Parts: sequence; C-alpha cells; structure tokens
Amino acid sequence: MKLRSRLFALLSLLVMAGISPSMSEETIATFSIVAFDPETGDLGVAVESKFFAVGAVVPWAKAGVGAIATQAFGNTTFGPRGLHLLETGFSAEETIDVLVKSDTLADRRQVGIVDVKGRPATWTGSKCNPWAGGRTGANYTVQGNILTGKEVVDAMASAFEGSAGRPLPDRLVAALLAGQAAGGDSRGQQSAALLVVREKGGYGGFNDRYIDLRVDDHPKPIEELRRLLDLHHTINAYTDARFHMERGDRPRAIRMMEEATARAVADEKAKDVDRGGAYYDLACFYALAGMPDQAIANLQKGFKLNPALIAHSLNDTDLDPLREDPRYKAMVKDVPPSK
Repeated sequence: MKLRSRLFALLSLLVMAGISPSMSEETIATFSIVAFDPETGDLGVAVESKFFAVGAVVPWAKAGVGAIATQAFGNTTFGPRGLHLLETGFSAEETIDVLVKSDTLADRRQVGIVDVKGRPATWTGSKCNPWAGGRTGANYTVQGNILTGKEVVDAMASAFEGSAGRPLPDRLVAALLAGQAAGGDSRGQQSAALLVVREKGGYGGFNDRYIDLRVDDHPKPIEELRRLLDLHHTINAYTDARFHMERGDRPRAIRMMEEATARAVADEKAKDVDRGGAYYDLACFYALAGMPDQAIANLQKGFKLNPALIAHSLNDTDLDPLREDPRYKAMVKDVPPSK
C-alpha cells in the first residue's frame, strides 16, 4: 500500500474522531467474540449483554476486510472508521492503535478486531468496569467487561478452539453459550446478536450480510439466538450447500442439505406442503450433484405431500439433469406445465 494512502486515511479518521459522545450514555457491559474462518473467508461477531438491542451498537464487519466489536463505553465510530483503516491496509493491531490514540475517552473503551488475514487484536481501557479484559488466539479475539470474572473469556476461547471444523456462525454462538455458562455479564442477560459477512452472501447476492440475527430483549437471548441460527440453517440450506459444492466440498454440502431436510420434516409445526417442499429442495440438490437415484426418491416424497410441486418442477432448471430420466417422466406425464 502506498504511504500517501495510509497517511490520507489516518488524517481523515483523526478529523472524524473529533466529537466524543456524552458521558451520560449507558455503558455497554458485554462479552463478545470476533473471528475469521480461513476456509470460507467468513468474518463474524457474536455478542451478548445486559443492554437493550446490543446488536445495533457492537458488531461491525465487511467481507474481505475485517470484523470489529466496539463495547464498554462504546464508541460506534470505531466500527466504520476501523473497517476503513483495515481496508486501507492497516493490520488489526495498527487499527486499534490509531483508534484509541485518536479518542480522548480511550480508557473507557473496549474493542476487538480481526482482519482478513485472521490477525486478532483486543483493547481494554484501564477505566472499564471490572471484571474487564480479553484474549486472542488463532483467527479470533474474545473480550468482555462487567463480567463475573476472567473465566468467562477463557471459556469462550476454549469453546471456539474446541469447535474447529464447524461453521463459523455455530462456533461464535457456542462461544457465547460457554461464556454465559461460566458466569457471563454480572448484571444478567437481555440481548444478543450475530453478524457474519461473506462476499455476496446476502439476499440475492447483493451484499455481504450472510447472517444478521438480533435478539433485542429476551430473558435467554443466547438460546433464542441459537434457535434463530438453526432456523436460518434450515431455511437457507440450499444456498449454503450450493456455496460449499461450488468450492469443491461435496461431503459438507450433502451433509448440510440432509440435516436441514431432516430438521424441516421433523418440525411439529410444519404442514405437509412444507415437508413436501423440504424433500423437493433436497431432490433439486441431489439432481445438481449428479445423484439421480436420491433425487427421484425425494421427488416422490415431495410430490406426494405437495402435488402442486409436480407442475412447478417442469420449469425448474435445477431438475434439468432428470428430464430424460424415465422415472421422472412417469411422474409428470399427466401434468401440464405451470404458467
């Protein structure tokens, strides 16, 4: 990166840092984890607090750039300013150095950053309410304030490290659950949030917000966040499986689709049309994966539970690999195409 670009970015951010928030604002006592998945390139933040709607304040992330948690007497400008510094080429450590040196209330701030290379950094100001502190590890940083003790961040770190191989969102929530089990926020619980970014991972591929879940006010916010994440995995399994299939991880893609289908079908609240749709989506995935026998078997289940899918299938390009299969032709021979 050119020196001129770094200097311009630094000077711009120093100007932006000129206004400090009022000291009457509430301290965001919380614990969070910021992490990077080198396998997928995903970056994410998970956070819990005895604070209303913590997800509107703490987590910031940008695909291909980095992720940031800003908390304690949180300076929300640390989010966009920090991401700008990271995008300009600063490391996580360098970014924190710039942010805290430009802030007259840095001793009341707490921030964790992981850059796109997985390099972590954390800062806890000397005037953050105890217990306050953090620790870093390979591709992650955990930090918290007004906690029951150091064991909270230690438990989070252990949970994250011990869940290697699982999807990043699940590892982040597992870390929150471990932190809470170890004592969590000494004042109690209220809200939690999970933000994970992935290049073109948002709806329709138009942005990078792969997962953006918030529980703003709940007696057990982490458990509710876990429930929402499970729902996300079920609803978005097809897109997620395609992502991993395109990256060459066929076993993982198949496992994701099969597990999501099993959850959808087992849901006591699901109607037959919903279960039929789950089998149909799995059939489409199998068809694209070159597994015609499995595709036909699941189409039969789907069509039986939701006959409207038969006509729909005639125009579904995902089923093109089955068009000449006599078993598929037999299933649709008496049905006119849907309009």
